[in-house]
Amino acid sequence: MKMTTDEKVFSVINTIFMLFIIFITLYPFWYVIMASFSDNSAVLTNQGLMFWPQGFNLNSYAKVLKNNMIYTGYSNTLIILLLGTVLNLIMTALGAFVLSRRNLHLKKLLMIIVVVTMYFDGGIVPLYLVVKNLGLINTRWALILPGLISTYNLVILRTAFESIPASLEESAKIDGASPFKILWSIILPLSKPTIAVLVLYYGVGYWNSWFGAMIYLKDRNLYPLQLVLREILISGTNTDMVSGADSQVQISETLKYAVIVVSTLPILCIYPFLQRFFEKGIMVGAVKE
Repeated sequence: MKMTTDEKVFSVINTIFMLFIIFITLYPFWYVIMASFSDNSAVLTNQGLMFWPQGFNLNSYAKVLKNNMIYTGYSNTLIILLLGTVLNLIMTALGAFVLSRRNLHLKKLLMIIVVVTMYFDGGIVPLYLVVKNLGLINTRWALILPGLISTYNLVILRTAFESIPASLEESAKIDGASPFKILWSIILPLSKPTIAVLVLYYGVGYWNSWFGAMIYLKDRNLYPLQLVLREILISGTNTDMVSGADSQVQISETLKYAVIVVSTLPILCIYPFLQRFFEKGIMVGAVKE
């Protein structure tokens, strides 16, 4: 179909606008990457846009990779992420399965009680006291158990479970399948896109979490990566990375960017493998047919 003049003008304007949106979205990432490969003094003196490294230099990455706290943070984050995500999915699936049952007594009341927790909570102090009284202070469990179930994710998964035809469950019951068998063999396999989305939600949440660790952890050997990153970016406790003639102010600038790249790269590499499930999972979990 031949485009009219108005349609051509709109197409050009729309393309320019979308390219602008792409630019302002991607440029901060590009700037961080280019600055991490730049010379210290060049980054400090640069006052404009940066599209390529200003004096190519890998000293920042060398210093970051020599810092033992980076590896300690990585290992702690991976342990918390893997263990926490598995437990999150198990508990969320069990809760969603119960709340999706059509013959559940007081179903609406239970859903109201669950949804209320999305808007109201006891606050940080009561939560800290609960964690302390349970003996979880200065343990990894303090970062996992308090947020074992996300209400938002629970509602998404429950809606996905409800969209599965009841005839499949009825056939399984006739064959003598137990509720756990139905959940494991029928419900979960048919909800893979939504579960993939929850894996991404929970995983990214653990990867980016630092506030809970700052409150509950005292042992630096238990610090997750993001808390180590916070110390470098905000507290300035990176003197062990500074050596030679470089001043702490100069080296900390490029170290900040290098640490950001090192801490962000793994989650960016994992996302493409889950991206194909993302849109479908969100639609299935958000719309009840």
